[in-house]
Amino acid sequence: MAANPVISVGIDLGTSRSSVSVSTGQRQVIDSYVGYPVDLVARKVLKKEVLVGKDALENRSMVHLFRPLEEGLIKEGSEKDEAAVRELLMHLLRLAGVDTQSRNGKRIRAVIGVPAEALRVNKQQVRKAMNGVVDNLMIVSEPFAVAYGLEALLHTLILDIGAGTADFCVMKGRLPTEEEQRTLTTAGDWVDEQLFRLIRERHPEAAISLHMVRDWKEQYSFVGEAKAPVIVKAPVAGRPTELDITEPMRQACEALVPPLVETMIDLLSRVEPEFQERVRQNVILSGGTGLINGLGQRLQKELADVGGGRVRVVKDPVFCGSDGGLAIALDAGDTDWEKLAAF
Repeated sequence: MAANPVISVGIDLGTSRSSVSVSTGQRQVIDSYVGYPVDLVARKVLKKEVLVGKDALENRSMVHLFRPLEEGLIKEGSEKDEAAVRELLMHLLRLAGVDTQSRNGKRIRAVIGVPAEALRVNKQQVRKAMNGVVDNLMIVSEPFAVAYGLEALLHTLILDIGAGTADFCVMKGRLPTEEEQRTLTTAGDWVDEQLFRLIRERHPEAAISLHMVRDWKEQYSFVGEAKAPVIVKAPVAGRPTELDITEPMRQACEALVPPLVETMIDLLSRVEPEFQERVRQNVILSGGTGLINGLGQRLQKELADVGGGRVRVVKDPVFCGSDGGLAIALDAGDTDWEKLAAF
């Protein structure tokens, strides 16, 4: 039997983390950071011209650190950010065993997920970053890719919350229209900023950084009642000191709820009346920020005001988007690629 002439790839291009799923069975995830040594000393220490992912983040004191997907978008007009996105994508593909140089006659077809409302403004930049890397490229919204991977394609509302954006998509058994999708920038990074401010107000003597705050949020975030006090350590006058950040954590995380609920209910109200009940009973919460303890239950409780509903939380959201992109790539025929490339 002849080898498969096509390698299919699904990529979730995220603000904080990016993942890839390949038809060979390989899956990889990396932090969405790229770093370039700041000077000749840094180059000598690092012995690299560019660092990607966790390597860049851990050596941030020696590099110009780029997090090129601010609020889910490549920063417009920034050549460094465009180059960083290309480095990120190339590194991700190499980790997953996709050799974009020596293909042995195989074509590479890739589906990349981006924030729902980034499609219009970000498509061209992503295409530029992937120019010459793959043979066929399709760019879709992240919540649509999640829905496709979960086969949640009919009477479903997907809410995918990452670091840069919260993306909504109502699935009606066909490709979603622009009106059926929304993007908010009130997401994980926004929570980090609120938490940073609240901790500084409560503990002005403590020396903290946004990176520290992000780590604390990922470990201890919650809405509702805390299961236990949130105690962390930070330097105060150079000495590691315990800080109680339970209340700042609660306030920062719960501030996320109102805009999510408002957008969710607005989208639900636009569904055909006879199908609204089905969609309310089939809300899926995905993405890293969707794992905030108690968030799914809180959103479900808020649905009581519009007739009740059910929110299911995806427990392992790391590869939801990239697996969905891969599923699209595998299912799409040649004519679908032609049509969906413009979707």
